[in-house]
Amino acid sequence: MNYNTKLTTHREFYPSADLDWSVESDRGRIISSPAFRRLQKRTQVFALELNAAVRSRLTHSLEVSQTARFIAKTILKKLDDENMKDLENAFVSTAEMASLLHDIGNPPFGHFGETAINDWIIKNGISNLNHLIPKSSQLKDILIADLSNYDGNAQAIRIVHKLQRLNLSFMQTASIIKYTRGAFEAKQKDTQLSYLKKKAGYFYSEKDFVSKVWDVLEIRKGHRFPITYIMESADDISYLSADIEDAVDKGILTLDKIYQLVVEESENINKKYNTTNTMLLDIVTKNYEKAKSKADEPYQFNMFLTLTRAQLIFKLVDYVSDLYIQHHDEVFNGSFNSALLEFDKSHECAQAIEILQKISIEHIYSNKQVQALELKGYAIIQGLFCIYEPLLKLTTEQFKILIDNGKVDCLICKNLLLRLSKKHLVAYKESILKLKDDENYPLLEWYYRTRLLIDYISGMTDDYALHEYKSLSAI
Repeated sequence: MNYNTKLTTHREFYPSADLDWSVESDRGRIISSPAFRRLQKRTQVFALELNAAVRSRLTHSLEVSQTARFIAKTILKKLDDENMKDLENAFVSTAEMASLLHDIGNPPFGHFGETAINDWIIKNGISNLNHLIPKSSQLKDILIADLSNYDGNAQAIRIVHKLQRLNLSFMQTASIIKYTRGAFEAKQKDTQLSYLKKKAGYFYSEKDFVSKVWDVLEIRKGHRFPITYIMESADDISYLSADIEDAVDKGILTLDKIYQLVVEESENINKKYNTTNTMLLDIVTKNYEKAKSKADEPYQFNMFLTLTRAQLIFKLVDYVSDLYIQHHDEVFNGSFNSALLEFDKSHECAQAIEILQKISIEHIYSNKQVQALELKGYAIIQGLFCIYEPLLKLTTEQFKILIDNGKVDCLICKNLLLRLSKKHLVAYKESILKLKDDENYPLLEWYYRTRLLIDYISGMTDDYALHEYKSLSAI
């Protein structure tokens, strides 16, 4: 397994001859990116949160990056491979930076925002295409499927490549391709790569770029970059305890309630898998009793969480790094068809994650306060698309006139166009310029025009989306 074929200096423009310089260049580009800074105003669980102690996508990403760094360093220590000595910095930094980027494509209001985008495209957006271009074709079906499958993971590739033009190294780009199926490709079950293809990993608009990255890094189509498994594990480890901590800050859960739920769910999970694992319960019980006996309110939960999180992360990182090495060949080739922490459901570490996940789903995400925020976010995003919909009703010729500062029979279209991001407009213009002589120009132009609106609305922060919706709705 030669990591020199994976950890390289290749990038689209101006590659560096020095690997460590290339790595530092990626780090600087990512941290300085406006798209990265916008994560501070995107929801983790509690949308439009004013309490700065409650996590945003930015603070969550920082925590994930630290866990990824810990995992990567642990793997290298256990591998003890002389051939990796000159690649250690690249290996660790790529995992760390992939974690900073992993949520960069998430729209306002998180996964509920993804649902809102897809619902609007399917129920409203496609009808505009059918009105303008009623004729059926294979390409039309492909583009409809692509537009109807917005996913934050796929949008991340579009952001770093086309919208922000970060010109990241191919290895850094490959590390954030979490799923290896195009949004335009049908989901297939019962294949050897079913897990890796369960969601959309990139859009039709980036398919050629992704193919180029895979070719240069010698990644077979549909397979993963090895460091992606580290980023995914770090995310799985980080967000569950974080969500519980935020729920306590919001008054949804208490220390006593968390202990009670862990006791109940530990029993349920052992019944489910016919096991007798008590790892999580032992850690939680020991720290619960210590916190209750040695700390005053309101510091009991702080003590409990600090100790529990540290001990649990240590065990999970140790387990994940062992799995990475045990299945090194499959992981290196990108064919390992599972998240590392989901590989053995009966293992105590996998069960610990499942217990915390179930507590979050049933007692945090289903909380009325959280659900009300999600419904509010859904209404905001749907409303924004309805406001900008007149731009999708124009013919290709009409939209070209509008872009060229001409007048069309739509009184508000010019005003709407002027509100769009200039960077997004440039990306649109570059895409259609390449289609100049394509026989499917009207169809592809409408596709990229719709991408333009999706790029703009999905790139908003939670508070800006609310402000824009209120402003344009005269609320």
